[in-house]
Parts: sequence; C-alpha cells; structure tokens
Amino acid sequence: MRHIVIDCDPGHDDALALMVALANTDALSVLAVTTIGGNQTLAKVTANARHILGLLRSDVPLASGQEGPLVKALRCAPEAHGDSGMDGPALSGYDYPVASTNAVVFLRDTIMSCSEPVTVVALGPLTNIALLLRTFPEVKSHIDMISLMGGGIDHGNSTALAEFNIYVDPEAAHIVYASGLPIVMAGLDVTERAQITTDEIESLHGCGQVSEVAYELLRFYNESGHQLGFVNSPIHDLCAVAYLLDSTLFVGERHHVDVVTDEGAARGLTFVDARPKPASPDNALVLIDVDRARFVDRLREALTVLDTRIAGQ
Repeated sequence: MRHIVIDCDPGHDDALALMVALANTDALSVLAVTTIGGNQTLAKVTANARHILGLLRSDVPLASGQEGPLVKALRCAPEAHGDSGMDGPALSGYDYPVASTNAVVFLRDTIMSCSEPVTVVALGPLTNIALLLRTFPEVKSHIDMISLMGGGIDHGNSTALAEFNIYVDPEAAHIVYASGLPIVMAGLDVTERAQITTDEIESLHGCGQVSEVAYELLRFYNESGHQLGFVNSPIHDLCAVAYLLDSTLFVGERHHVDVVTDEGAARGLTFVDARPKPASPDNALVLIDVDRARFVDRLREALTVLDTRIAGQ
C-alpha cells in the first residue's frame, strides 16, 4: 500500500487522476487532497475538487492552498479547461467540506502524522509543494518521492519551450527539483502520448454515473484540444497517478532536470544535462513513453469500479 497526498488544480485531467486514485484503494491510500490556483482560480479549482470528491462519495480530507505563484500573478488556462476550470459536466449539489484553507500546514501535518513514508502527487503548479519543503524542511525525511505532471524536455505548450504547470511558477518548480527528493517527471514528452481516442471516449457514454461524468469531461476536453492541434486527448495528469499503480506502463530515463527562472523566451523551460558526463547527478526519472492501450485500460477499469461502488450505495 502506497500512502499519497494529491495536490491539484482541477482541471479535466486532474479530475480523471483523482477518479483513478480513489478507485484503486487496494494500492493507494489517499491521505489528503489539496488545491492550488492554476488551471483556474483557487476558488474555482477548489469548487471543482469538492464536486469530484462529492460525486465519488469520498471521505478524503480536502484543503485549499495558495491562490497564485511565488513571484508573479496567476495565469490560468480557460482556453483548455473553460471558465469553470472543468467545463462539460453539470456537477452541483455536492457540499463537500473543506477541512483547511492552509494547504501547506495541512500537508505538513498529514505527512508527519503518517507512520509510513508518503508520496506527493503534484498535478498543478508546484507552489504549495515548494512552500511545504521550504517552510517545513523536516517533512523531507517523511516523503518517499514526488510524482509530478509538469515540464517537457522536447517542447512546451504554454510557450514553445515551457509547459503550463512549470510556466505558471518556475521559481517553485526550481525549489522542488533542487530539493534532493526522488522525482518522477511526467512531462509533455510522455503525457502527449497518453491519449484517449474519440472512439474510446464515446465508449464511456451510458456506462454508469462516474463514467458518464468522465465522458462529459473528455468530450469537452477533446473539443478544446482541437485548437491546440490534437485529434485525440492527452490525459496529462493521469500519468502521475498511473505510474504509481503500474510503473511498467512507462519508459523513463534518469536525468538531472533544472528549470529556467529568468525572464525571456526560455522562462519555465525544464531542461536536462544530456552530456556524456553531466555536471550534476540525476535528480529525476523523466518518463518518455507509455503503453497507450494499457494506460486507457487502467482508466476504464477504475471508472467501472467507481460506477459499481456508487451504484451499490
């Protein structure tokens, strides 16, 4: 059993990652979910997290975190996720409690009170996690690893060089990558290969309450992805959870990863030292490929579990 905390900014792919994590209770013990301003404002992504956790009849504690990055103003992504941050399904009526409005302290307390090492799953900008590590460095000895979605060695999406989560707060990302903690990086190099096809999306329609919400999420996300040049839909954030469930789904390479925090065209770039003799030891396993069919199977299996679980309540 792996004990995890999930820091997220729902977000369509965040929602699907939460669903898969909470379906796999035999492998993952979700100790807490925290939110960070990213895909949309903190208020909106926290509302989205409440809707998803309420839909799933979860009892996992939820805490809201930082409204924006360490240095600059928040830059959201309505072009990908809509005005709500999770457009598509009509979710309402879930009065899910928010246990704390200080996610950094909440994460510290949760991690320190766990008798086993905790894995941090980071699905949004890394502001909460950077503040956790800087404010409470004692938590490092209680963290097993950080599995994050962010960055890209080959290209970006917010800019030609920078992926959204890292671009929003590169200063925070630099702190996390320099923390000395083991990191698994699911960047665009792999997440854009982790696609669900339009036919696979349609196959979810009418299969159950949670599958229907997933269908509506993915249908909107697929349409918004067309403006970015995608025919099928990469489920970016799900990679960070799927790796914890089955690392054999992925191929990775160990590298030293750093982040450009300077102003200019390269701000937010994650880069590796790929020289035969790098100047620094590796600090991350960078995922570069995925078994797409098995990845989608994991999602379908999780949705079936959730449909059955909710139908029985």
